Amino acid sequence: MLDIVFFSSPIGLGHAARDIAISQHLDISKRFVSGDVAPKLIAGYGFDADDLYKPPPFQIENGKLQDPLKWLFKYYSYYKECKTISSQILEKYSPQMVVSDEDFASLVIAQERGIKTILVTDILETRFVKGIGSLVEKRMNRSMKNIIQKCDLVIMPENGENENNIVRVGPIVRKTMHSRQQLREIFYFNKKTIVVSTSGTDSGKFLIEKTIESFERMNLEAELVVVSGSRHNLSTSKARNLGFVNNLHEVIFAADLVISLAGKSTIDESVYYGTPGIFIPIKGHFEQEENAGRAGYSYDDIFRLDRLIPEKIKERRNPQPYNGAEKAADLIRKFF
Repeated sequence: MLDIVFFSSPIGLGHAARDIAISQHLDISKRFVSGDVAPKLIAGYGFDADDLYKPPPFQIENGKLQDPLKWLFKYYSYYKECKTISSQILEKYSPQMVVSDEDFASLVIAQERGIKTILVTDILETRFVKGIGSLVEKRMNRSMKNIIQKCDLVIMPENGENENNIVRVGPIVRKTMHSRQQLREIFYFNKKTIVVSTSGTDSGKFLIEKTIESFERMNLEAELVVVSGSRHNLSTSKARNLGFVNNLHEVIFAADLVISLAGKSTIDESVYYGTPGIFIPIKGHFEQEENAGRAGYSYDDIFRLDRLIPEKIKERRNPQPYNGAEKAADLIRKFF
């Protein structure tokens, strides 16, 4: 019997990253369930992880989300598969509690079995589809709202007021034991360093290509480093590819500028460590567009990198540390 099974959405690495941050403050027995490259990230921190989920990929062309309704139907099929998988996992490990990071299938099964459920999430509804197809999404959102209301606790990694079963703890970020200078030496960052990250998805290929094109046109006394997750081949000698890393937060801390898709966890890590950032959303991805908007960016900024990069790399660092991970862990611990 386990105390907790974490079910971490494998759509992007941000879910697993913040679950790791929380778990580092929980001295109780736990196991993770996820998929894609997330189990590799989780295992790198010494936690047991089952690689079971296979989410449908977004179809992205030139940085734009294609046919979101089609993806939504694929996601619903994936959701039903996840219910079967989570049922088997709960039968196998008999946890006292399920902590889900935007994996709603596991919550449904756990609630049916009377297991305590805690949800970690950025969003309370989705808005991928417009027009007549949005009726399908609205129906899915009603189901999601019902699941959320049945949770013992909902943890949101943002600042704001609490309401009903929702507690906002502030951003949840992994910490480092190293100084920035130590990390720069570890990563061989010997000059001004620009890091471009794809946030663990295939969706960032367009951003990598545009960043490399802009960098090659510039005469900056700087180094370009790509965190591609080993997914993309680079057709330039002007960038160094780190491939997959399990400590992106430390790479961001060591960098002088981060350019990334507008995933919440990467933005939070940039703000936490004070590294200036340029955040380009996938066009048509409502969550990324909202995240980017709050940071002052939009999809069209990808065509203004030649101007933005020289400006942002000179920006003064302004770290804003949070204790969201500790707060989340304390809340979870109180349920035992």
